Amino acid sequence: MSLERILSGMQISASGLAGERLRMEVVAHNIANAHSTSTAGGGPYRRQRVSFQSAMNQMAPEGHMDSPQLGGVQVLGITTDDSPLPRVLDPGHPDAGADGYVVMPNVTLPHEMVDLVTASRAYEANLKSMESFRQMAEQALSLLRGLG
Repeated sequence: MSLERILSGMQISASGLAGERLRMEVVAHNIANAHSTSTAGGGPYRRQRVSFQSAMNQMAPEGHMDSPQLGGVQVLGITTDDSPLPRVLDPGHPDAGADGYVVMPNVTLPHEMVDLVTASRAYEANLKSMESFRQMAEQALSLLRGLG
């Protein structure tokens, strides 16, 4: 059994940690721009989200020549949420139109908080998995030292 196969659980957790960290950064960016009605590109801020896909390791497991192994997650990219932008009546706002309505970002704080908690819990789960792997590796090394 190769070292790469032994460490694959650690690599899967590490990819999950990186993906969830990015997801939390994007959620924080969304929250920070929840009231940005004017951006450099023009118009209000649009909510961003992170897209993931499972990564497959092309190395076939022992005894199986054609089936790939799991390799964690892979970030496909950050996409823009094209849902409708809400309009709010605020004639005194600098970005209000002639009719007094302001086009607001499509960011809803409750939705962002749910995404943030979900990403945080997934991050914690991956961290716990890495900690468990480390403890098992330490125990295995202790056993091997006892045999020698």
